[in-house]
Order: sequence, then structure tokens, then C-alpha cells
Amino acid sequence: MADEQSGQEPIKAPQDARLDSLEQRLEQAQAREAERTGGPIKADANEQLGQRVLSLLIGGLAGGALIGWLFDRLFGTGHLLLVVMMVLGTVGGFWSIFKLVNRRP
Repeated sequence: MADEQSGQEPIKAPQDARLDSLEQRLEQAQAREAERTGGPIKADANEQLGQRVLSLLIGGLAGGALIGWLFDRLFGTGHLLLVVMMVLGTVGGFWSIFKLVNRRP
């Protein structure tokens, strides 16, 4: 900000040759990795995976709770089946996440 007020232009250092070399090597490494994996890595792949994991957890828990609540109403068992089905839904959600994470690309 002080440079803007004084009217002076900032001093620019010359580009370091090592940075150019590093950028070239980085581009080459990214090209080799894209060739090895069959395409460029998507920037939002982690975001999609996170959303899928979250949906599996919430879906297992909510689905188990809904089914347990319905069975409790149907059989008149209090809240026993609600708790049992919530636990089973959560275990099913974790099992699905485990399978998703261990799947090879």
C-alpha cells in the first residue's frame, strides 16, 4: 500500500532459472501421471467422494431409523427395533464406505 501512495513502481527481481526448471519438471511429471492413470485428475474428485461418503452415512442411519420406527409401529415393540435398525443402518453405511474406499480406480 505504501508503494501505491508514493507513486513508485515496485522493484521486480529477475526470474530465477531454477523456478523455470522446476515448473518444467512439474509439468512433465503431471503429464506422465495423467498418461499413467488414463487421464487428468479431476480437481473436484475429492469433493465428490466426500459427498458420497456423507450420503452413505446419512442414508444408512436415516434409512435404518425409518425402517425401525415403522417396524416398531407395526409390531408394537416400543423403541427396540428403532435402535437395532439404526445400528444396522450405520454399520451398513460404514460397510459401503469401506467398499467404496477400497475399490481400485
